[in-house]
Amino acid sequence: MMDTNVLKKELHNELTGNILPFWMNRMKDNERGGYYGRITGENRLVPDATKGGILHARILWTFSSAALRLQSEKYLAEAQRVKAYIFSHFFDDRYGGTYWMLHADGTPADPKKQIYSQAFFIYALTEFYRASGDQEALDKAKELFRLIEQHSFDNVKNGYLEAYSRDWVLLEDLRLSEKDANEKKTMNTHLHILEAYTNLYRVWKDITLARQLKNLIGIFLEKIIDPVSGHLNLFFDEEWHCKSTIYSFGHDIEASWLLEEAARVLGDEATLRKVQSVTLRIANAAAEGLNDHGGLINERDWASGHRDERCDWWPQAEAVVGFFNAWQLSGKSDYLDKACNSWEFIKLHLIDREVGEWFWSVSPDGEKDRVNDKAGFWKCPYHNGRMCLELIERIKQSLPENTMGKRK
Repeated sequence: MMDTNVLKKELHNELTGNILPFWMNRMKDNERGGYYGRITGENRLVPDATKGGILHARILWTFSSAALRLQSEKYLAEAQRVKAYIFSHFFDDRYGGTYWMLHADGTPADPKKQIYSQAFFIYALTEFYRASGDQEALDKAKELFRLIEQHSFDNVKNGYLEAYSRDWVLLEDLRLSEKDANEKKTMNTHLHILEAYTNLYRVWKDITLARQLKNLIGIFLEKIIDPVSGHLNLFFDEEWHCKSTIYSFGHDIEASWLLEEAARVLGDEATLRKVQSVTLRIANAAAEGLNDHGGLINERDWASGHRDERCDWWPQAEAVVGFFNAWQLSGKSDYLDKACNSWEFIKLHLIDREVGEWFWSVSPDGEKDRVNDKAGFWKCPYHNGRMCLELIERIKQSLPENTMGKRK
C-alpha cells in the first residue's frame, strides 16, 4: 500500500508537470482561438481538424478546477481564454444551447443539440464560476439546465432523451458515437447530467434543480443499476426496457463515486443512505474488470462472454478515484490497494514520458496504443486531470473513517 502523501505528491507532479503543460503548450490554437481538434497517436498535430464541443467544455472544466483547487492564476487565465472562445463560437444565439462541433475556423460544422454535450457545458461553466465568480458563466449554466428540462426531460416515462436538431426536434439518429446503440435513453448521458446538476447545485440551491437531481439519483437506483449484478446497464428504450448486454467497468467505477458525490451535495440524508448502501456494491462489480496487472479492462458482454481486454486511459483514471472513494467510505485497505495499483498501472503503461499526456490505451500484451488519438474529440484532460485533482483534494482534507458515511 502506497503512503497517501506520496500518492498526493506524485499526482500533483503528474498534473502540473505533464497533463496540463501538454494542453497549454501543444494544443492551443493561437491563430483561430480555442484548442486544436486533434493530435494523433503518433503525436502529429492536425491543425484543420474539427473542434468538438465536448473537448472544449472538458478543457474549461479542467483548467477551472485546477485554478480553484490549486489557487493558480495561471490556470485561471487559461480557463478564461477557453471560456471566451466558447461564448464566441459554441453558443447558438438563435435557438439556444451549444453546437456539437465546429470547423477549425470556428464556424458551425454540426449544430445538433446532443444532451450529453449540453450537460458538459453546465459542468464546465459552473466550475468556471466557482473558480472566478463570473456571473455570466453561471447564468449560461442555468440557461442550459432549463433547456434540458424543457426539451429533453420525459415527463411521462421519466429520464432524458438523447439528441435533437439545432431547433430542438428529436433526431432519428440519437447516438453519441458510432459504437453506441441508437436508443432514446442511455446510462452515459444520465451519468453526465447527474454530474452537471451536482456541480450546479453546489452554487445554486434552486428547488427545481434539487428535485431533478434527486430524481436522477433515483433513476440510477431504480432503473440503471442492475439489481442482480451491481453493474450499470447501458442502453434503454423510451419505456426503460434494457437494450444492452455489455458491462462497462469504467462507467461502473465512475458512477460509484459520482452518485455518492451527488447525494452528498444534495444534502438529503435518506438519499445519501440509499446511495451508500449500493456504492460499494457497484465498486465491487467494477473490480471484476481488474486484470492481474492492476489495469481495468474496458468491458464484458455477459450474453456472449466476449471481453474487451484493452485498458483505455479513462477507466484507469476513474478506478483510482472510485476505489479511493470506496476506501474512504469503508475503511477497508483492499480498496486503497486497488486505487494504488491502478495508479501504478497508469505510471507503467499509459503516461507518455517522452512527449507528454497519456496514450489512448494499452493492449493485453502491454503494447501502447499509438493509433488512436493522443488528444481529440474524446481524448481530453478531463478524466486524468480530474483524477489528480480529486485525489489531491481528498488526501489533503480527509482521513479514512471506519464507519460508512463519516467522510466530510
